[in-house]
Amino acid sequence: MAGDREARFAAVDLGASNGRVMLGRVGPGSLHLTQAHRFGNEPVRVGGTLHWDILHLYRNILDGLRAAGDVTSIGVDSWAVDYGLLDATGALLGNPVHYRDRRTDGVADRIAGRLGEERLYATTGLQHLPFNTLYQLVASAGTPQYDAADRLLLIPDLVAYWLTGQPGAEITNASTTQLYDLRRRAWAVDLMAAAGIRGDLFPPLREPGTRIGPVRPDVGLPGRPEVVAVASHDTASAVVGVPSQGTRFAYVSCGTWSLVGVELDAPVLTEASRLANFSNESGVDGTIRYLRNVMGLWLLQESVRWWGPVDLPDLLRQAAAEPALRSVVDPDDPVFLPPGDMPARLADACRRTGAAVPESPAATVRCIVDSLALAHRRAVHQAQRLSGRDVDVVHMVGGGARNDLLCQLTADACGLPVIAGPVEATALGNVLVQARAAGTIGGDLSALRALLRETQHLVRYEPRGHQAAWRAAEARLGG
Repeated sequence: MAGDREARFAAVDLGASNGRVMLGRVGPGSLHLTQAHRFGNEPVRVGGTLHWDILHLYRNILDGLRAAGDVTSIGVDSWAVDYGLLDATGALLGNPVHYRDRRTDGVADRIAGRLGEERLYATTGLQHLPFNTLYQLVASAGTPQYDAADRLLLIPDLVAYWLTGQPGAEITNASTTQLYDLRRRAWAVDLMAAAGIRGDLFPPLREPGTRIGPVRPDVGLPGRPEVVAVASHDTASAVVGVPSQGTRFAYVSCGTWSLVGVELDAPVLTEASRLANFSNESGVDGTIRYLRNVMGLWLLQESVRWWGPVDLPDLLRQAAAEPALRSVVDPDDPVFLPPGDMPARLADACRRTGAAVPESPAATVRCIVDSLALAHRRAVHQAQRLSGRDVDVVHMVGGGARNDLLCQLTADACGLPVIAGPVEATALGNVLVQARAAGTIGGDLSALRALLRETQHLVRYEPRGHQAAWRAAEARLGG
């Protein structure tokens, strides 16, 4: 499939449950993606603290980049909010702490009481999430690592630093920290000072498409390709990878989390938006990702992990035969955030709300997918109402696009067509930003998305049934 005029780009895409290095080949009217290396991403608990195994991830990144071979450039994206602290020599002071660690319990309420939720939202535009970088840093203040730190780097920026020796902070990920001034497009230094956070830790900001520098000689990659700052928050890259036509679309970037929202030209910082817990995050080309975080396929992933080896496709087929909307929960209940016995917690949540308690794995899976579809419906409808942006179609991208049952139920719940795919939207968005920076392709976001529509496999789901059942289920949860 590769032609002589195609350029090659490596996308390092780190998700909360696995990572991958993908090889993108881009040319006029062509866009092909193949997997160079895939690897697990399993956190490690040490001394009561949950950490990311960052050196395991970096070793696999290098293995993947070597497998990818000669490339024009490399881009790195990952999950948001987590970071590494470096000393004055550039050495990592400890494994980054996982956002699901309990160290931030109670911190968000304490900071909101001190600074005021209205001020936090007016400056950063972010929804209230207990693990945002702001709260992690407040929780770590006074520790030996924090006191010894010279620099803070978010996860994709840390990998880019190890590859190039150049520190920095790409803005799409910086905007998820709750320490970034959305309107000024700069670090919120006054907010940092008020929260007692050291402003000197934060590196210069950079835009998607910025050339960071060539790979260091000691890294040992052939040709020393350049590293390019892509949309380094994985959701920002996934939104670039939404194959939309026009602006009247919503997206669900569905993996461990479901990020549900619309793409806007300006943030929505109203009181109604704050109370609805919507985030305004920076996107490519000055766009705003107006969205809500929904506790996505984590519920299913953790249930499967708890059950042990299961045939997931067969379990989903069994779940499709279960009664609809019999057991629904609020996926965003904080009880579902930590690892552990997810099926038992789902059953307890059903008992608390008077819903039927799932009595089999298939019934539990049906509870999960019904609940996620209901949460997608709620977020899509709220995004339209709060932003004033009408929506004609919902694009489902990421791993959730493989889940036929979830895609169909999302269409049914929203009362809108769902276009599923591409599954690897994040890696594709990563590659497209690199290819544009290299001059291999040109144009704005609409041109990049047109190339996706021409080259990627998409599946359309039409809504079925009536909205009354979904409205009733929403009412039972107080929506």
